[in-house]
Amino acid sequence: MRSSNPVFSRRGFSRDNGYAGFNAAPQAGGAAVGTQGNPYAQPQAGNPYAQNPYAQQDLQYGAPPQAPATTGRMTMDDVLMRTGTTLGVLIVTAALAWATLPVDDANISRSYGIAIGAGLIGMVLGLVQSFKRKASPALILAYAAFEGVFLGVVSSVVDNRIASGAAMQAVLGTMAVFAAVLVAYKAGWIRVNRRFVGFVMAAALGFIVLMAINLLFAVFGGGDGLGFRSGPLGILFGVVGILLGACFLALDFKQVEDGIAYGAPREESWLAAFGLTLTLVWIYMEFLRIIAILNSSD
Repeated sequence: MRSSNPVFSRRGFSRDNGYAGFNAAPQAGGAAVGTQGNPYAQPQAGNPYAQNPYAQQDLQYGAPPQAPATTGRMTMDDVLMRTGTTLGVLIVTAALAWATLPVDDANISRSYGIAIGAGLIGMVLGLVQSFKRKASPALILAYAAFEGVFLGVVSSVVDNRIASGAAMQAVLGTMAVFAAVLVAYKAGWIRVNRRFVGFVMAAALGFIVLMAINLLFAVFGGGDGLGFRSGPLGILFGVVGILLGACFLALDFKQVEDGIAYGAPREESWLAAFGLTLTLVWIYMEFLRIIAILNSSD
């Protein structure tokens, strides 16, 4: 189980032909009838969980659809608790930044500077964690704290200077996407397999490249760059960004499911929390951007 995110993370892909068992087990609701191709059940060279003390047992008897709750194995409660902790840190620091960093004309430059600095630090911490082989809870929580400062200031600017209530609308939109993808995944309407992963990664790479080019034009040419993040094109790319975020939520759900079913180590729940937080932040920012564009054009 590796956390997937279109910006920060290489995780979600194993050293086994590129994919970490995304189609090694049936979708939610189906039985996991075999262990071939799944990184949690095979104690072989190159498998990041080869030292899992339960891996040989799983291989001998066949990995169950849901691994029994055993000390040392990741459970859904672990994932929920770590995700709640990470999101809680992010929300608290965002609220503090909103309350203590004013965005009036006299202070907005200072607040923006702090937000940009926090955002850059958060991005670096996210990259460091993404390239680490093991989860670092302190690193993940530090990322959440700095990302919260960035989101708090940006949300305050949009909410107070562009569209009142924008932050709550973006939160509700993010929650709606999360719930919709979860229902669709559990119902089997979304099938996470190699083809799905390849399509999502290719689309995300193209999206990021276009946004990077637009940012470069904006930095060196001024204005809105190529216009990909403003006006009608900005709304279109915002919707595309939300759809990509929804796809990555499906990948995250599949990775959590596989990790629990095949007995991933408990510390992997921190990586699940990290990946889910990254994806939810991505979706929230796209909603906030669309709301800002819609209200700026009024």
